Amino acid sequence: MCGIWALFGSDECLSVQCTSAMKIAHRGPDAFRFENVNGFTNCCFGFHRLAIVDQLYGMQPLRIKKFPFLWLCYNGEIYNHHTLKKQFEFDYQTKVDGEILLHLYDRFGIYKMASLLDGVFAFILLDTANRKVFLGRDTYGIRPLFKLLTDDGFLAVCSEAKGLTDITHAMAIPAKIAPFLPGHIEAFDLKQNGKVQSIQIQQFHCCTQEPAHAIYDTVERLPSSLDEETVKSNIRALFENAVRKRLMAHRRIGCLLSGGLDSSVVAATLVKLAKEEKMPYPIQTFSIGSEDSPDILAARKVAAHIGSEHHEVNFTVEEGIQAVEEVIFHLETYDITTIRASVGMYLVSKYIREKTDSVVIFSGEGSDELTQGYIYFHKAPTPKAAAEESVQLMKELYLFDVLRADRTTAAHGLELRVPFLDHRFTAYYLSLPEEMRVPKHGVEKHLLRESFKGLNLIPEEILWRRKEAFIICNMYQ
Repeated sequence: MCGIWALFGSDECLSVQCTSAMKIAHRGPDAFRFENVNGFTNCCFGFHRLAIVDQLYGMQPLRIKKFPFLWLCYNGEIYNHHTLKKQFEFDYQTKVDGEILLHLYDRFGIYKMASLLDGVFAFILLDTANRKVFLGRDTYGIRPLFKLLTDDGFLAVCSEAKGLTDITHAMAIPAKIAPFLPGHIEAFDLKQNGKVQSIQIQQFHCCTQEPAHAIYDTVERLPSSLDEETVKSNIRALFENAVRKRLMAHRRIGCLLSGGLDSSVVAATLVKLAKEEKMPYPIQTFSIGSEDSPDILAARKVAAHIGSEHHEVNFTVEEGIQAVEEVIFHLETYDITTIRASVGMYLVSKYIREKTDSVVIFSGEGSDELTQGYIYFHKAPTPKAAAEESVQLMKELYLFDVLRADRTTAAHGLELRVPFLDHRFTAYYLSLPEEMRVPKHGVEKHLLRESFKGLNLIPEEILWRRKEAFIICNMYQ
């Protein structure tokens, strides 16, 4: 989790403008840098770093000797960078996963570059040789990106909107700060005066398509049969692969554990793979709620079953209310449901940062939308209607649950990882027949539960535990 910021064509003093970038310093507590662009004195990059991979050479904007005309500022993790490096025989100069973007862009261009990235990312790529600026964001918008573009071609970009609100620029019409669309890239011409002109916005991937990088995945092509046992086996294989690839880190890994199905499956799979990989530390799990609440008790049971180093965070109504103002600041939204659901995650993230050394945090976001986990899916008139609603929810994740998860963890300098939103896993699940994905026998997420039944991965009572709202709702009432 890092913070990126850039200006192109600023008419104001950059030393003053750069103070806006400090508003996102929480995203990268390890180091920061501001750098002007050679030949374009009114253009600059800002970067706040959370060091996860290659702690020695990971500062940005990333530049390498082979491509002195390329400047890259990105926030994210590219899980298949080793695979692509080997596949295309790229000559690396660092150990940074983001270096793969520079090689792919030089070899294939911006569209194929973005299509081949298996990971989560938001990037700003400057090509001074061809006078182009590119923006891009991953399929589900797991990494945030905002832009401000004026009518005279001044472009400002930031990981969070708060880094753009005080940007000053002479403009006839006030410019709107807008989230950059997930799964898209945008290309700009860079003029000699540093201003830009948008020339193309293009979607490079959507959730219902198998990603282009799947052909280079470590999991080989899956059996195409739609019989139930084959489907369940494929779901398990892809999910385990989604967790395994996200073990890429030089910092300690932990996991949020609510005691519900999704976080329990994530935590159990994570602990299992950590043991297989012989990680030098036990996986820490974290739950939050009022003392002896249903979630706390369920999480305690799961932690004992999987053998994690478990932490319980209790908080009072007063502590929750006191956190609301800070939560709203980080969320940048007044959506009541999002705020209410964010308080617990914000407080547990604060605990993790202050009391432990875990920095990379796994979580179960995305499963409810993908696997039709919300209670109202029981009332869908047809399987087709339920499937369409699921896809729509996936496309809007960046406005709600993904936004909540990113901001509440980034507020405390933590790195979020969400295996349920793995590109290949989601594409496969959404490709299954509509009738197979609907709730059955009065139970939501029936297919997902069946896929992990009988494995002793998590307690059976947790596997079939019904969805409950976070206990803070009842506390506030």
